[in-house]
Amino acid sequence: MRHVCRVFSSSFQCGGGVLLGAVLLLASFAPAHGQNTQVVDRIAAVVGDEIVLKSEVDQLVRRQTQRQNASYSNTLWMEALRQLVDQKLLAEEARRDTTITVSDQQLSDQLDRRINQYVKRAGSEERLEQAYGKSILEIKEQFREDLRGQILSQQLRRRHMQGIDITPSEVRQWFERIPQDSLPQLPKTVRLSHIVRYPKPTEESRQQAKSLIASVRDSIVNGGASLEAMARQFSAPDAAGTASGALTNVNLDDLVPEFAAVASRTPVGTVSQPFYNESQNGFHILRIDSKDGSAVDLHHVLIKPDAPTGERAKEYLSAVRDTLLSDEDVPFERMARRHSEEDRTAQNGGRVTDPESDTRDLVLDALGPSWTRTIRTLDPGEISEPSRVQLLNGDEAYHIVRLERRVPAHRASLETDYARIRQLALQDKRSRKMREWTDQLREKIYVDIRITESELTAMRRR
Repeated sequence: MRHVCRVFSSSFQCGGGVLLGAVLLLASFAPAHGQNTQVVDRIAAVVGDEIVLKSEVDQLVRRQTQRQNASYSNTLWMEALRQLVDQKLLAEEARRDTTITVSDQQLSDQLDRRINQYVKRAGSEERLEQAYGKSILEIKEQFREDLRGQILSQQLRRRHMQGIDITPSEVRQWFERIPQDSLPQLPKTVRLSHIVRYPKPTEESRQQAKSLIASVRDSIVNGGASLEAMARQFSAPDAAGTASGALTNVNLDDLVPEFAAVASRTPVGTVSQPFYNESQNGFHILRIDSKDGSAVDLHHVLIKPDAPTGERAKEYLSAVRDTLLSDEDVPFERMARRHSEEDRTAQNGGRVTDPESDTRDLVLDALGPSWTRTIRTLDPGEISEPSRVQLLNGDEAYHIVRLERRVPAHRASLETDYARIRQLALQDKRSRKMREWTDQLREKIYVDIRITESELTAMRRR
C-alpha cells in the first residue's frame, strides 16, 4: 500500500496517493492580501460557467499545509486544484438535480457564521470591512452564491456517499495492505458514557438580565445610543448574527415563535419592547431595518442571565448516581435517555463519541482537563461523582461519567481497533468512489484545466 499512516488527534490520516475523507471545501472568505496591494491573479480552471482562480488554490494549499504540518509541493497544489474543480462539478450537478435545494435561511445562517468567524479573526467588523474595502452586507453578497454552491455540493456528496458501505472482508483486505512497519502507534484511548445536566440561572440573575435589557433599550430609544454598539458591548457571545446583532434576509417562518411574533408586529425602524426567548434562555430587543413580505433585515441584542453555580444540577446528578449505584437492575443507558439534557448523547444511551469522526474511542490526551480529572481514578464500570465539564461541543455543563474501558498505547490492530480501522477503510473506499464519480461528471460537464504542473514549476522559478 502506498499510504503511510500517522495518528493525528483521534484518527488516522494518510499522506500521498488518494486523500482520505471527504473533499475539503474552500472557505473563501479571508482576503489573501490587503486590498491596496495590486495582485495579478490567473484562472486555474473553468468548470461549466464557473472559474477557479489560482489564488483560491493557493489559499487552500496554505490551509492544508498548516493543518497537516506538511511542506508545499506541486503535487499537493494540483490535488488542491482537483478538489476545487470537483466541488464545482458537484455544485453544477446539484443545480441540475431539482430534489436538492438550499433555503435562503440556511444560506443566511451559514453566511452569518462564516462572517462572524472572520470578524473575530480580524478583531472587529470595521477591520474586516477595511480589509475588503466593502461593508459587511456587501461582503456577504459577494460570497452568497459561492457558499450556495458549496452547500449544494455537500448535500449531493452526502447523498452519494450514504449508499457506499463496506464489508468486514473489505476492511481486513484494506488493513492487510498496510505494511506492518507502517502501522501507527496509537495513543491511550477511553470509552465513556455520561449523563449531563445544564446549570439553570437563578431568579436573581434572570431579574438582573431583564433589568439590563430594559436599560439598554432606554439608552437606545431615549439616550441616542447605537443599537449596534449596544449589541457589541452586551450581547451574549452565542447570539445569532454578526457582532453588531445583524440578521439579514431572514424569513419570519424560520424564526422561533417568540422571536417571530415580536419581529412581525414591530414597525420598521422601531426598537421592540424587551421579550424573553426561551430557546436561547435570554432577553431580547430587536429593531426591524426593512421588510419585504415575510423576509426581514434586523438588528438585535441578546442578554443572558449570569452563569449559575450549578448546585441544583449537581444535586440532580447525585440523585441519579445514587439510583444507579443502589439498583444494579437500572441500566445506565435508560437513565441517560431519561435524565440527560445533552440531546446528542442522550439519544445514544449516554455514549460519548468524537464529534468529527463519531468514534467511541476517545484519545485521552485530546480530552480537556475537566474530563481527565473526572476519570483519572475510575476503573472500568465505575461512575464518577458529579463534576463540571466543558463538553466536546464547547458548552459548559455538569455530568456523571461511567468509564467503559481503557486501552493503553499500542500498535494498531484489527483486534483492538476494528471500529476505527473500519471507518478509515470506509473513508478510503468512499474517496475512491467519489473520484470515479467526479471523473464521470467530467464527461458531461465542461472542464478546462489551465495550469499544469510544469507551469507551476516555471512560475516558482520566476
